[in-house]
Amino acid sequence: MVTIKDVAREANVSVATVSRVLNGSGPVAEETRRIIREIAGRMRYVPHSGARSLITSKTQTLGVLLPDLYGEFFSEVIRGMDDTAQRHGFHLLISRAYADRHGIETAVRAMRGRVDGVVVMSPDLDAESLLNVPSTIPVVLLCSVSRGNEIDSLTIQNCRGAREMTAHLISLGHKHIALIKGSPRNYDAAERLRGYRMALREAGIKPDLSLEREGDFTEAGGYAATQALLAMKERPTAIFAANDSMAIGALSALRESGVEVPEDIAVAGFDDIPLARYLDPPLSSVHVPICELGARAVELLLHGITHKNSHPRRRERVSTELVIRRSTGETPAERSPPQTLNRALVAV
Repeated sequence: MVTIKDVAREANVSVATVSRVLNGSGPVAEETRRIIREIAGRMRYVPHSGARSLITSKTQTLGVLLPDLYGEFFSEVIRGMDDTAQRHGFHLLISRAYADRHGIETAVRAMRGRVDGVVVMSPDLDAESLLNVPSTIPVVLLCSVSRGNEIDSLTIQNCRGAREMTAHLISLGHKHIALIKGSPRNYDAAERLRGYRMALREAGIKPDLSLEREGDFTEAGGYAATQALLAMKERPTAIFAANDSMAIGALSALRESGVEVPEDIAVAGFDDIPLARYLDPPLSSVHVPICELGARAVELLLHGITHKNSHPRRRERVSTELVIRRSTGETPAERSPPQTLNRALVAV
């Protein structure tokens, strides 16, 4: 294996000079720089990432902790993160971490020394769980908020999106609207529940707890919750699932029971995953720019890394938009999703 010493010997320069050229640090004469690069290429020298990180104190790697790696939502988030990271010369180290404090701390400890910063997506996360992370390591909380001002955070306009979708269903004449909720103690789920209840109260409809069913943000959970709703003496006329995965499960349960959508029961979701438009019927959903969400999280992290974590902390929120399709019964008039992330970001 060719080493940096071999390149230095061939170029008749010091190892430090080769290091400065390959790391882009320090002054080196242009002709010397050209010769070193030419020799390194000819000898097929590949810098050792571990040795480079010891010299530069940078790994050019970003850590990403996600509560799950399954499903279109997470794949879109990762796609946005990876595209942005690679564009800035970084790679991702991705891990699935359980949302409890011990799981998060264990995962973060495992990444120490291997990454320049960490994006943590854990809606159940109490930000105090991250207080053991050295203050020099930039951290971005995705889809949760910190109690203080120690950490950058990026969230979704969950409450407003749920409120608008519920109001849309009410405008179609629905008064008996069920909600399939997300996981207990989940920040996104709690905010979407708050928006749902808010819209009902604003329309003079008293929230009915029997119409609120847990679905755990999974297809199976949405399926089971819908079966329970169909067993009620007075069935709902509309079902609002707090994410599209649960809405997919709901559509399956309704289809198996011979219930027509939207003629008998309207269905709406949240997130607007790419699959939503191709379901039968196409699913009305609250659009979240998922790929851009991941991209912005990485941009926030890179900002912290560039400023060596001494920057004023940022709290940003990604806006949502209703996308109306046939599953809610109205003539489809699908809106275009936000074209740029800047348009989709609002101040908290």
